[in-house]
Amino acid sequence: MNRIIISIVAVLLMATSASSADKIAYVDLSKALNHSKANEKVKQRLAEGTKPHQLKLNSMQDELLKLSRELANQRGELSDNEKAQKERDYQQTKIDMQRFKRKIQNQMRDDYAIASKQIRNELIKSLQTIGKKGGYNMILTKDKGEVVYSDGSLDLTDELIKAYDISKE
Repeated sequence: MNRIIISIVAVLLMATSASSADKIAYVDLSKALNHSKANEKVKQRLAEGTKPHQLKLNSMQDELLKLSRELANQRGELSDNEKAQKERDYQQTKIDMQRFKRKIQNQMRDDYAIASKQIRNELIKSLQTIGKKGGYNMILTKDKGEVVYSDGSLDLTDELIKAYDISKE
């Protein structure tokens, strides 16, 4: 059954692609996104937004280093309970620092994903304008193969339905 569908689609594609007037193009949206000025601005804005968090992270690292040194220097002078408490303090500070770092990384990733999606949508709108003005029948994306613009002249959906239904009779 899959062979029948593939054969039908291939025949229909050959029939419609015979026209030399068709203009079909593709774009690499990932490249366009990564090299756009808007993306550079987003990266710069996110980097600026992390500076206060980096200061807090540095402070936490300093505190961790201080606790580590205290524990090493006072190991022989501390009772078992005091030593255990200092080790718990050290471990808790280390865990807090790792959580804070993960939280900031996740927030940056989420913020970048939202901004990237917005830029991608704007790129697609620009592509649709390019498609209309340039007389393209269809524009595909290189990375996902999705149609981002089509004038409808290459749509074989109705023909495919008819051919498939006929093959099933």
